[in-house]
Amino acid sequence: MPKINLAVYWTAACGGCDVAILDTQEKILQVGELANIVLWPLATDGKYADLDKFKSGDIDVCLFHGSIRLSEQEAMARLLREKSKVLIAFGACAAFGGIPGLANFHRREEIFHRAYHETPSTSNPNGIIPETQVRVPEGTLTLPEFYDQVYSLDQIVPVDYYLPGCPPPVHLIEAAIDAIATGELPPKGSVIAGDKSLCHECPREKQEKKVQGFKRPHEVMVDPNRCLLEQGIICNGPSTRSGCGARCTTVNMPCRGCFGPAPEVLDPGAKLVSSTASIMDANDEASVAEMIGTVVDPAGLFYRFGLPSSMLQKKRQGGKVS
Repeated sequence: MPKINLAVYWTAACGGCDVAILDTQEKILQVGELANIVLWPLATDGKYADLDKFKSGDIDVCLFHGSIRLSEQEAMARLLREKSKVLIAFGACAAFGGIPGLANFHRREEIFHRAYHETPSTSNPNGIIPETQVRVPEGTLTLPEFYDQVYSLDQIVPVDYYLPGCPPPVHLIEAAIDAIATGELPPKGSVIAGDKSLCHECPREKQEKKVQGFKRPHEVMVDPNRCLLEQGIICNGPSTRSGCGARCTTVNMPCRGCFGPAPEVLDPGAKLVSSTASIMDANDEASVAEMIGTVVDPAGLFYRFGLPSSMLQKKRQGGKVS
């Protein structure tokens, strides 16, 4: 069987997805037997010029991780889409926007002002901010454009498959490798994960109990058997896709939503707001307001991994989130 051409690329992300590929341990040897790795910045010294030499469709599979924030990242997404037969949004950042997508709660000007004027370690008396071009005696220096928002991969180019997680767990990476090796890929557009919400694979007992306030995990003695949400610990399980094996909830940590929306959930943040509201033991506006006040960073909690692909998407001019 001839080897396939495999590309792995990294944009706005932390690098954890690359580490997750290495965590497949001996399975990585199968990757070497299966594929010619034609691009992988972590492991090889590939150049843009090398990628340009490929014809359309010469790359059989591309694992693309990271969201899109810069013009350079968009250009690479478009180039890899053109060169690849199969493009996989690998990890939460590519699939939904991920942690970098939380920057959409702030406009570009706000981010630049904070980074280049306000941080305690910044010394910038002339108020200089990055520009896409600047003339120096040696010539013109260029930087990629910093977009006003973060995008998920499928907001830029068509995506064939989604492999969620922050990072994707090894068993799903191995399943994807096996599917590529055998040619038995699921229908295009499929999410390589579970087909229910996380609550369906979480072993914790649910008792339909109401709560009178919310706590963070370190503030309480967590009952290892009861539903975390019913203990007043906000857990994204009701709105999040299954497939991770409930790794967080089985060690007394709430789900944070890195597997993206569960099937038939349009907006995981809105779903989580609804799920949280349904267990609140409050009958008047004052009690509701008091309980909501116990939720730390609700925006970052409800939209931690999926703001760019949600109904909100980003903060608009004038301060509104839309």
